[in-house]
Amino acid sequence: MTEIVFRLANGTEHRVQAQEGDTVMSAALKNGVPGIIAECGGSCSCATCHCYLPGDKINAFPAMESFEEEMLEGVASERLPTSRLSCQLNITPDHAGIVIDIPATQL
Repeated sequence: MTEIVFRLANGTEHRVQAQEGDTVMSAALKNGVPGIIAECGGSCSCATCHCYLPGDKINAFPAMESFEEEMLEGVASERLPTSRLSCQLNITPDHAGIVIDIPATQL
């Protein structure tokens, strides 16, 4: 298990244990973290699992594919250089302790 931290827009933090290979999105859903809606269930077709990675960890995950880039054009909260869709981020032990910021709104 790998501990990751979800930080909500109001500053509240949720520490969760995620299984290696899970996506950041599925870890949030399994642990009841508010703010990740995931309407499409992780098929990268809705952008309601938008998150912000720490700037120094943007390269800790593989680069985004063009379809993710396109989906990020329609996010409800501000898109930042560190924006990603959490359904596209697979967790490995290298991500232990990473802090994932959740935007204020997904819709």
